Amino acid sequence: MDLIDDDTQGPGGNAPEFTVSEISGAVKRVLEGEFGRVRVRGEVGRVSRPGSGHLYFDLKDDRSVLAAVSWKGQVARMAVRPEEGMEVIATGRLTTFPGQSKYQLIVDEVEPAGAGALMAMLEKRRQALAAEGLFEAARKQAIPYLPGVIAVVTSPTGAVIRDILHRLRDRFPRRVLIWPVAVQGQACAPEVAAAIRGLNAQPAAGLPRPDLIIVARGGGSLEDLWGFNEEIVVRAAAASRIPLISAVGHETDTTLLDYAADLRAPTPTAAAEMAVPVRLELLAWAGEQGARLTRAVTQRGDARRQRLADLGRGLGRPAALTGPARQRFDLWSERLGPALHGFAARKRNGFGPVAALVRPELLRRFMADEARRITERAARLNPAQMARLARAREALGRLATRLAPALVRARVDALRANTERRRALSGLAERLHAAPRARAEALAERLARLDRMRQTLGYTETLRRGFAVVRAQDALVGSRAAAALAAALEIEFHDGRLVVLVPGAEPAPPPKPRKARGDHGGGPDDQGSLF
Repeated sequence: MDLIDDDTQGPGGNAPEFTVSEISGAVKRVLEGEFGRVRVRGEVGRVSRPGSGHLYFDLKDDRSVLAAVSWKGQVARMAVRPEEGMEVIATGRLTTFPGQSKYQLIVDEVEPAGAGALMAMLEKRRQALAAEGLFEAARKQAIPYLPGVIAVVTSPTGAVIRDILHRLRDRFPRRVLIWPVAVQGQACAPEVAAAIRGLNAQPAAGLPRPDLIIVARGGGSLEDLWGFNEEIVVRAAAASRIPLISAVGHETDTTLLDYAADLRAPTPTAAAEMAVPVRLELLAWAGEQGARLTRAVTQRGDARRQRLADLGRGLGRPAALTGPARQRFDLWSERLGPALHGFAARKRNGFGPVAALVRPELLRRFMADEARRITERAARLNPAQMARLARAREALGRLATRLAPALVRARVDALRANTERRRALSGLAERLHAAPRARAEALAERLARLDRMRQTLGYTETLRRGFAVVRAQDALVGSRAAAALAAALEIEFHDGRLVVLVPGAEPAPPPKPRKARGDHGGGPDDQGSLF
């Protein structure tokens, strides 16, 4: 009976009854058989990607909405992922989702509806990133004049890396680090972003930190260069603390990475030329500057020497300047001898009366007084030292009295700490001893659960719910025609098996008895055992 026929026989008619699952399955078979694989053009709306990795979105036009879903594996193979507001052409198969009584498109390929859609999405993304300030000139860093280490992020097998290395070798050989990445396809954007972040954290990997990063790729279509328009690449370039040169495509190609980079090069070869100067030109410039410096120093010395000579001519003759002073020196030197003799005679005459008053008895008396004074001071010094020593011993005794309880407390604290450590070690030993037993019990419990699951999923549980298995000559019987050809049927229930004879059927020939393994009799063609 056709499912869409009207039931005109009333409630007591012969119309069959269908379950919800049967109706849903019939609708699914009709829909999938009628349409199969289709291509649908529309605008993307309501994009959702949960933690499972699947992608759910809507395809809509001005009158209808079609639900679409891409499974995790299909999403990984997509060259362009749908974004809200993007006009695309989705390819997939039409099916139903019985859980929500709706139909949907299982999408395995998405392509933009023409270059205009990609350019519109690219412009929208550029404006959003520019609004965050990622393209501002104030964020850009100066390119070093002569970097010591240059990192190149590109494909290791293309012509781009050979052109860059050749150009650097011709201009100014530098140390180059190559970070291999995919420059096209789904893996391009994540690998390029990871390379930029990894180079910024380079000292952690044991390699020298680069002074400059060049992200390079050859020319291609808009779809080929789309990985360099992804948001993760733009944000990684904007957050780079190392100056970055973008050299993606030809001079006419423009990507969002060009806006976020510190400098844009029209080609990869031009990026190498911007990175380093020409060594021979630099040597020539340095030689010219050295010659200019030598000429400047020579001219400066000559000018100072001439100035000194001019100032010297303005001064008088040295003999004329020192003549009066030499004459005064000669005059005073002639007067110095008689003056010294007169001064010595006057002092000698003044010392004569004083020397007459100094006798040996006075000197001996003075020395005796000094000796007595020293002895008295020495006698007073010994008791003072003994008293000081006694005070020191008393202070030392007090310190010793205070030190003994402190030692006792230290010993008690050490014993308490050792006891606590032994207790903690005993607890750890008990846990270590109980861990294997707990692990074995957990594994046994898991095995029991798996065995119960095996019994639940087996066909014996299905037999307990009223079903039966029909066999004929050890083969399953799945239709009435097969049952009519069998002489006898064996029906297995949950509590045993039952043999049923089919009326009118020819009995099946009895099975041939198997020859015993030890029986070697027979005709001349029988082959006996090798043993």
